[in-house]
Amino acid sequence: MRALISLSKLTRRILPSIAAARATPPLLLRYLHAESPPPPPPPPQAPAPIASRILQSELSPSADTEQEQEQEPEQPASYPELDEFLARFVAALRPLLAASFPTHGRPVLDEMLRLVAEAVMCRLTGVDPGDAVVELSDDLWAAVWEVSASVREAMHRDQVRADLRNYLHCDEVKEMTRFAADVGIRGAMLRELRFKWARQKLEEVEFYRDLDDMHAKAEAASDPVALPPPKLAALPQRKGEVKYKIHGLDLSDPTWAEVVERAAEAQAQFVPEEPKAVQGKAKKAEQQLLAVDPRKGDPVPAMEEWKEELRPMRADWMALLERVKARNVELYLKVAETLLAEESFGATIRDYSKLIDLHSKANHVEDAERILGKMKEKGIAPDIVTSITLVHMYSKVGNLEQASQAFQFLKGEGFPPDMKIFTSMINAHLKAGDLKRAENLLHEMEKSVKPTKELYMDVLQAFAEHGMTDGADRVKTMMLLAGFQLTQESFTSLIEAYGRIGHIDHAYPLFDQMRRSGHEPDDRCIAGMMVAYMTKNQLDQALNFLLSLEKEGLKPGVKTNLILLDWLSRLQLVQEAEQLVQKIKKAGVEPVEMHVFLADMYAKSRQEEKARKSLKILEEKKKLLKADQFERIIRGLLDGGFLEEANKYFKMMKACGFVPSATLEIGVKASFGVRGGVHPTGKRRG
Repeated sequence: MRALISLSKLTRRILPSIAAARATPPLLLRYLHAESPPPPPPPPQAPAPIASRILQSELSPSADTEQEQEQEPEQPASYPELDEFLARFVAALRPLLAASFPTHGRPVLDEMLRLVAEAVMCRLTGVDPGDAVVELSDDLWAAVWEVSASVREAMHRDQVRADLRNYLHCDEVKEMTRFAADVGIRGAMLRELRFKWARQKLEEVEFYRDLDDMHAKAEAASDPVALPPPKLAALPQRKGEVKYKIHGLDLSDPTWAEVVERAAEAQAQFVPEEPKAVQGKAKKAEQQLLAVDPRKGDPVPAMEEWKEELRPMRADWMALLERVKARNVELYLKVAETLLAEESFGATIRDYSKLIDLHSKANHVEDAERILGKMKEKGIAPDIVTSITLVHMYSKVGNLEQASQAFQFLKGEGFPPDMKIFTSMINAHLKAGDLKRAENLLHEMEKSVKPTKELYMDVLQAFAEHGMTDGADRVKTMMLLAGFQLTQESFTSLIEAYGRIGHIDHAYPLFDQMRRSGHEPDDRCIAGMMVAYMTKNQLDQALNFLLSLEKEGLKPGVKTNLILLDWLSRLQLVQEAEQLVQKIKKAGVEPVEMHVFLADMYAKSRQEEKARKSLKILEEKKKLLKADQFERIIRGLLDGGFLEEANKYFKMMKACGFVPSATLEIGVKASFGVRGGVHPTGKRRG
């Protein structure tokens, strides 16, 4: 800035040499004027009409120029505000001129700035410029006023900051700040309050200053001659709008009217209306409604009478539903479903979802689907809340297709499934036997939610029950990586999985690892090992295994003895099997599997009396028998020649709802010589 100020006077001194060097008409004046011809340049000896310290004085004159300063006329008094304005104006205008005239040198630009500054000075002070100041074009004046406005705004902003800085340290603000600190206000809040008080003090001072100025102007312009009071021919008209300001907020702005409307709408949604008092005939109709049997009666007549007497709105219907629900839940479900079609009730999607949720928790799938259908007929699409309810409901009843559709809808809407949703979907796939999909869901679940130990065990046991050792090993690895240690339950499930496929080489190392981990094998675990030996028909190794456990104090339980009984009955070792039966009976239990094995063994060994005794017990417990147990009994009877008993149990199997296998059906019909039986190839025999 100092260089700019010093350069202004230097420009005036070298102006004659610059003008003499121009061979063509002045390039500077050609751009400053719009269309009028340029006036001759001012003589270099004549001083500027309006002197300013910014343009005509140097900040630090040297000793060589002192003589020149003595010869120059005395400078008029300077105006600090005007000098500051010109300094900022020249600094802001220089980049614009340099961008508009990139080919001009710095002396030419300085001369341009001098001419523009003189024209602005004449406009601001109202002095007649005469012929010494050039006329600027309209476009240039527009640019000058734009720069001037920005300069004035910057000067005003700096002045406000300076005044505010002064009032921050005034006694009144200091006293309030000290009091605020004493009551416990600290940090940013104290700093904000201090600036607020300083700003208020500044506004107060400016207000009274403006009043003083107005009073002074009024006194200067007042006429000593008293004027007669004016007479009003009509009431004055109000101009503009009334301004309402509270704590600095202009509440007359139309935006606040919109805010009030939105607040009223929100209040209507979240603040419930008060229900009407139920009296007289409406009270009697409500009592009749509460006395309706939900299974036999119809609540609609009582509801219509109650509606006619009370003229209810939604709040009244909701209060009625609460009273009905407190009395009878089944009646509540029926009344609520009826209200879905009531116009005065104004059913929303949440009313539908609540009913669907209640029916799903009660396992009323058909009722839930009926309400879902009504919701779709109204054009209401299921939302996330309803879809979550559908996932749990269909997963619980084993409807994998519908559960998967609701689950995919949740994912499509961007809703991240939580622990309960993943657990329901995994259990649904486990029930359907889709173990691979359940494992994939477990992998997907690990990315967002950590599965529980119980969920890992459910998938592991499902693989073990199906004899899928590869899947069981993968789930075991996932469980270990998740930070869960293998428990006795997990070891037992893996041993059972390897036992079903006869992999004794894998089952025995797991058995040793379990014992080294500090888990003692239970009866179920030992039975799994016996299944592995039985699958490979290694009776000697199995007996040695049991003897080694007995030496360590581990005796086989009921499950292990049942596996041994099954094995011995298949080998027709009757005496050894009967000894095991006595051990099982000493334990105080007689499982139905024991009589299945005995009936098969006695039938094949043609011990009719003992076989009929076991068959009689099984007939009494026929509801406990499974399909594979029926087939084993019937095959044993056919092999032993007990055809009538075999036919009897064959009919009993169908009566219990089991479908016999094709080979069993052919065997039974072939034993009686029935024509037209089904051939194993699927063709009928003539």
